[in-house]
Amino acid sequence: MIKLIKSSFYNEKDTKKKLAKFILKAKIFSMKKECANFEKKFAKKQSRRYAVFVSSGSTANLVLIQALLNLGKLKKGDRIGFSALTWSTNVMPLMQLGLIPIALDCNLKTLNVSPSEIEKKISKIKGLFLTNVLGMADEIEKIKEICQRNKIIFIEDNCESLGSRISGKLLGNFGLASTFSFFVGHHLSTIEGGMICTDDEKLYQMLLITRIHGWDRNLGLIAQKEIRTTHKVDDFYAKYTFYDLAFNARPTEVNGFLGNNQLQYWDEMVSIRAKHFKLFQSIVGQNDDFVPLDLSHMDLISNFAMPIICKNKKTVEKYKKRFINHGVEIRPIIAGNIEMQPFYKKYINKKTYCLNSNFIHQNGFYFANNPELNKKEINTIIGLLAK
Repeated sequence: MIKLIKSSFYNEKDTKKKLAKFILKAKIFSMKKECANFEKKFAKKQSRRYAVFVSSGSTANLVLIQALLNLGKLKKGDRIGFSALTWSTNVMPLMQLGLIPIALDCNLKTLNVSPSEIEKKISKIKGLFLTNVLGMADEIEKIKEICQRNKIIFIEDNCESLGSRISGKLLGNFGLASTFSFFVGHHLSTIEGGMICTDDEKLYQMLLITRIHGWDRNLGLIAQKEIRTTHKVDDFYAKYTFYDLAFNARPTEVNGFLGNNQLQYWDEMVSIRAKHFKLFQSIVGQNDDFVPLDLSHMDLISNFAMPIICKNKKTVEKYKKRFINHGVEIRPIIAGNIEMQPFYKKYINKKTYCLNSNFIHQNGFYFANNPELNKKEINTIIGLLAK
């Protein structure tokens, strides 16, 4: 079978050897130097001032939303626009933390929310949580301008788009903050893990507080002194003083070690994914059974998994059967239209009828695009994409 996840790590054999040595030598496994190192290196690679390492991409979303609430940048009852074509834990934190999710439809040509869709809902939303779908984005520079002009808090879920670029700028660097996933099946694996990136110092400090219990232990000395002085807390009681609502979303030193190890392969993995995507896209463009994408505005597409959208239900069933019969693992395109999911129907009464997201939900699937696909597997996939 050509699986979505081929191995736990890039260069797996060497990584496992190094991991075994680290485990045998390490004295502390709870969050410490390896995690701090990974944060610094990741922030530099992503071209952001700050990075906060957490236990998963999902908790990255949760911690970020809570931190924005703690700072008063958002408040309970605010309406937050989000991409209807997304993953469950992109929208769940909005619901869990008392915000009102407003689903935004995607553009069939990019699979992402377009500026025109945001303009339709602009008067109704205080924040925008955009998912950069499968390594792609719409005209995100225009989206940023719209948000700035209308004083809308703009954040990005970049869990599927590590390394993608528009106008020379990495996705994940357009909003106030962005989240990343290092789940074993994603671009860069720490088994489980996630990251929140921002250039905003106050948000960074609140993220550190929100990540672990609400205490100040991970703040720098100056910020630590300021918060203790403000709340009249001495050094003894500071050890168990909790300043705001928070979680325990700590990663481990094992996750940190793996992150530091896998970062060296960032450019290589991104380059191979982009190369595969271009090849698959060229074949898809020759088959009129498929809806073509238009991503000419993007510099580089670091594709997470290759999406296929057929023109009707009968055609998609034919291709799904073809891929499955040839041992190629396929899945729905993310979670499809999130409005159709049971949890969403249970808690949200008003639907927004995202027609394009519905169409993708019913007529799409994706297959593996990972950097370890071999020539035989690639040729098999090319054959299956042909009409």
